[in-house]
Amino acid sequence: MTLPSVTFSDDQAQAFDRIAEVLRGEGVDLEDGSTRPAGAGKGQVIAVTGKAGSGKTLLLSAIASAAEEAGVTLVSGDYEPRKHRDRRTLAILAPTNKAASVLRLRGVPATTIHRILYTPVYDPEYERIAEWLAGEGEKPEIEGLTDAALDRALAFYQTNKSVPGALAAAGLRGSDFITGWKRRDDPLDMGLIDEASMLDDKQYDDLREIFPTLLLFGDPAQLSPVGQSGRMVFDRLAAPEKLNLDRIHRQDAGNPILDLAHALADPQLGFEDFERMIEDKARQDDRVVWGQRVEVDLMARSPVLVWRNATRIRLINAFRRVHDAPEDALLPGEPLICDGIELPLKHRKKRLDLEARGLIKGAQVVYLGPGSKPGFSRLHVVGAESPQVSAASIVKIEKPDEEEPFIPFAARMGATFLHGAAVTIHKAQGSQWNEVQVFAPDLFAAARVGRVEAGQPLWKRLAYVAITRAETRLHWIVRNRLAKPSVPLGVDDLRATPVAPLEMSLTSEDDTP
Repeated sequence: MTLPSVTFSDDQAQAFDRIAEVLRGEGVDLEDGSTRPAGAGKGQVIAVTGKAGSGKTLLLSAIASAAEEAGVTLVSGDYEPRKHRDRRTLAILAPTNKAASVLRLRGVPATTIHRILYTPVYDPEYERIAEWLAGEGEKPEIEGLTDAALDRALAFYQTNKSVPGALAAAGLRGSDFITGWKRRDDPLDMGLIDEASMLDDKQYDDLREIFPTLLLFGDPAQLSPVGQSGRMVFDRLAAPEKLNLDRIHRQDAGNPILDLAHALADPQLGFEDFERMIEDKARQDDRVVWGQRVEVDLMARSPVLVWRNATRIRLINAFRRVHDAPEDALLPGEPLICDGIELPLKHRKKRLDLEARGLIKGAQVVYLGPGSKPGFSRLHVVGAESPQVSAASIVKIEKPDEEEPFIPFAARMGATFLHGAAVTIHKAQGSQWNEVQVFAPDLFAAARVGRVEAGQPLWKRLAYVAITRAETRLHWIVRNRLAKPSVPLGVDDLRATPVAPLEMSLTSEDDTP
């Protein structure tokens, strides 16, 4: 077998060898490219930890590629091949849509943890196409679909590994081939989890029930899940089950954003010294910006990152004021954050429909305009494979110094949303944006409070997470000011997304909200 053609550092090579040893014991040999049926053992959990730039994603991708080349079937949230006793499977998962989309953009076919819990039920006629795409059957003959349409589906699938996307490329709609969704009943085989620092104990225990073998990849310098007192799930593992990547790779050398993030590990570094370091970097490199005001244009697609909830609410209201947004309606292009789905048990199927399409708690969404019925909204779910949906919506706009949010419009039930022009740093974990604005006055307040989390000052953990959300440019905002918008809000940047919009009714059978 030909192993992945990548150049590993010593710590990456050691981690790859250790993982290969574990998988070999579980019946998957990455070196000779062979598999055997899963045994009756309990399986194992291995954690790979490392800070930003240490090569966790490169290692994750190499393991996934080697497993697939060895004959392991990759299982996604949109289609699961029929079970065979001898087949070995691997699911590549992330806690959020955004984190999964970051992996997919790097060629790793990832889906969300939530999505893997629910599987689509395909119409039997079109399931034959899915089986063919997955290499499970011959090319089918389907009434109404030409060979050219099937070839388009195959070409799409070979690039994107998405069955619904491939069927859409053939000219079908979701309602044509998916008849419903079901909760997963049977366990899977192996799970590879990115951004594992975001997992809480319950999520970890749920994954252990589904996957006998788990590979966790996480950053110990990030913020721990709320309510876990600075502890992360991989802290539960014994030392031999934890592999640490401590080298920062050459391709990341000279990246001023990562330089700043890693400087925070210095126990002698104070907040004022850190700000001077940022100011110096900004003079030397335009990838770091010493900002005197919040750039409102950026807020429409990448939220300002803050520590305090009160700051978040003030910035959201300032964003809406400068865009002259009315209190009784949203403007197309306003960013939202899904805060959950409020539905009675009798609408369980409709809840699964939306959750499977990416509308889960914490999902980043852009408002496109009103839906076809009162209370409905057309929405773009950022990072979802099929991002455009129409759903009954309850939108809450929080106001400074007011306990109850203002609700400009709402259906009686449906998906609930908060405004997304600013989010807390805790909520931003797992996401990345090209440009990120960090509201420094909030981090200064955290430094003055003097809180410590897991042995490190809280402000440093907050700064580390906030800084590493930026892919290409970091804006360090030092004044409580807001710039005026240079362009009105709009959605032209989202119209190029090739999707088949799916209308999701969240109400009773008569479709009245």
